[in-house]
Amino acid sequence: MSSKEKNTHLIKKEALRLGFNSCGIAKAVQLDDDAIRLEQWLNKGHNSGMEYMARYFDLRIDPRKLVPGARSVITLLLNYFPAASQQPLAPRIAKYAYGTDYHYVIKDKLNELLHYISTNIGAVTGRGFVDSAPVLERSWAVRSGLGWVGKNGNVLTKQSGSFFFIATLITDLDLVADAPFTTDHCGTCTRCIDACPTDAIVSPTEIDAGKCISYLTIELKEALIPSEFHSKMEGWMFGCDICQDVCPWNRFSKPNTEPQFTPIPEILDLTLREWEDMTEATFNKIFKNSPLKRSKWKGIQRNLNLS
Repeated sequence: MSSKEKNTHLIKKEALRLGFNSCGIAKAVQLDDDAIRLEQWLNKGHNSGMEYMARYFDLRIDPRKLVPGARSVITLLLNYFPAASQQPLAPRIAKYAYGTDYHYVIKDKLNELLHYISTNIGAVTGRGFVDSAPVLERSWAVRSGLGWVGKNGNVLTKQSGSFFFIATLITDLDLVADAPFTTDHCGTCTRCIDACPTDAIVSPTEIDAGKCISYLTIELKEALIPSEFHSKMEGWMFGCDICQDVCPWNRFSKPNTEPQFTPIPEILDLTLREWEDMTEATFNKIFKNSPLKRSKWKGIQRNLNLS
């Protein structure tokens, strides 16, 4: 076994030990096809108020500009599907937000993986990213053989559906690249497109963020959600899982094993009235390490008026 093969094996083994469910590797190259798709998407204004999606375009399409000397892109998947469900009448919250903010959890794991690499392989230049930098993580997941992009824009796997986070580690290590995922297993199914109440899936894999309930309840920082969406929110207070819940591949989802993703009891149990009566101080105390803090108390109260 060559050192390149040995290092690849060690990294994948450690990734699984740290709790990641999958680990794939791709060669660090410029994403020419993705650059064209991203530019078209931006030109249509589908990023809505998320101006950051248009910034650092050159870094977004070429990891070697983001991490000088980069040779490999390691993509990791971490399951977040919960074992428990909210009570039926509770304001609806996306499953990824049930427990501790995933940014904290995954960044710690990425740091541990980098430390392991430095200790067991040698000096390495690398940076870990999770949903907070100009990285096209879905494209890298496909390029590293982990899955395909479904019609709802999420990466799908045949083994476990789509309820997982995607993390990326860009490094100057020369590793064995996996074969890219080249097939699409959505077929003629259009359940996600048909189920979206706001018609945010404008065409297969193409999402108009400005119509997406997740965007409207989290990213939209204006005082009010546009009136044309008021009757279409279907009880969602934070995020939305509709397009994932109806996806046939998610019948294979299994509960996660990450202790930090254990649901916060209030997320499962509070009624609409209890959410409405919650003070800002109580909200900040209970959800200080939760993704819900992204919307802040004022945003949650705004969303409750439509849930």
